Amino acid sequence: MSTIRRYGWLFRIVCCIILLVAGCAEHGDFSIENESEPRRDWVKEMWGKRHTWPDRLWDDSVDTFTDSNNLWLLGITGAASIVMHNSSADDDIQDSVEDNRVIDGFFSESLNIVGGPAAHFAVTGLWYALSVNNNDKLNEDRAWTMMTALSINGLATVGLKAARNNKNPNGDNWAWPSGHTSSSFTVAAVLDEFYGPKVGIPAYALATMVAYRMVEEGDHWMSDAVFGAALGWAVGHTVAGKHKKLELAGFDVVPMTVTTMGKPASGLNLVKKF
Repeated sequence: MSTIRRYGWLFRIVCCIILLVAGCAEHGDFSIENESEPRRDWVKEMWGKRHTWPDRLWDDSVDTFTDSNNLWLLGITGAASIVMHNSSADDDIQDSVEDNRVIDGFFSESLNIVGGPAAHFAVTGLWYALSVNNNDKLNEDRAWTMMTALSINGLATVGLKAARNNKNPNGDNWAWPSGHTSSSFTVAAVLDEFYGPKVGIPAYALATMVAYRMVEEGDHWMSDAVFGAALGWAVGHTVAGKHKKLELAGFDVVPMTVTTMGKPASGLNLVKKF
């Protein structure tokens, strides 16, 4: 196990490759859209967003946590997690999973790394950097949306952990909600919004395995994982759904305003790049 942890960076690289492949799923690769455009510096691009970043975080957070459907979901799962923890449910589930382990050793440590928020931010940063470098505006926007969703989820998770400050089965503090679970479900929800079930279903399956692993290892109670999954789903779907491009039969739907016979007219354009 110590050897696995020592080479944990290798798993982060693997995670990067997996998400980058998913990020290019609809375009084949990070091809340059306009060969005449010079390559841009992704550091300068990120620095240039510093003025709009706080406003975007705030606006997307408000949209997420004022949505009635999200509030119902978080309220129900929050209440369920309280009942589970204050009754014998959490203890019974913990005893059951520990007695019937299905994830162990190398696989367990791999899920711990791949499902970690640090890996998700690192992969998203690489996705953004490559997209900017190759003038791939679509993937640049999608990577920035992923970064926004992960940031909102991370801030919400840390805030709830600090407020609740309960212990996990291993005796460590800040158990509720599970950060690995909420971050993994945020990633899955964003990918599902952008690429549909072909990417979303495998991403949700991996997120579920991460959540189960956290319970099995005693890093979290089942109630921590349940609410973490709901939180990540709500944040990911709301943020990605708000910022994804509208498409119709593979064409981008773009607003259009023209002047016909001296009178303004509005409509929609269907645009597709080849």
